Amino acid sequence: LSCLGVVLLCKKMDIVDEEAVPVHLFWRALRYIPWIAFEVLKANIDVIRRILKPGKSISPQLVTLPLPQKTDLARVIYANSITLTPGTVTLRLDKDTLLVHALSREAAEDLASGRMASAVPEQPGTEQP
Repeated sequence: LSCLGVVLLCKKMDIVDEEAVPVHLFWRALRYIPWIAFEVLKANIDVIRRILKPGKSISPQLVTLPLPQKTDLARVIYANSITLTPGTVTLRLDKDTLLVHALSREAAEDLASGRMASAVPEQPGTEQP
């Protein structure tokens, strides 16, 4: 709460920009945080099952994913969200693509579906049509 108070005070004093403190994403983040927390939980369970059950295969994959986000902040949020999710790591972030290592084919396919990319909060007015 104290951090929020400082951010709001600094915003009122007009001494921060939207990249440094993305206050404009607050409401979108309220929806995204529970979503990514659930995705992290599901990925944790999947990785644990792959470790404990010999029948669950580990098939490392390198995949190149498109970056549909238009702002640098949203691109970094997306790349960090992938790395935060167990079983996946963002290796390289380019202007239009991400190189990702996934522990399994299923994890790579899930990322390729674009579900996570579309969930990432974006600055108002920059959403994809």
